[in-house]
Amino acid sequence: MNGKLDMAKGRIKEAAGVLINNEALRNEGKADQVAGKAEEVVEDTVRKIKENAQKTIDKVKGLAK
Repeated sequence: MNGKLDMAKGRIKEAAGVLINNEALRNEGKADQVAGKAEEVVEDTVRKIKENAQKTIDKVKGLAK
């Protein structure tokens, strides 16, 4: 969930930078968006790994019966 917040914060910063003609703030906003997207990818990957690990554990338990 933090990834989405970072992306939203980045969009706000970027827009503010454009409005006040502040290149540094605009670039900081873009960086926040990239960091947020990366965080979302990592969170999704971790979720998928956990799901697959649980499926594997369930299969092993089923074979052990």
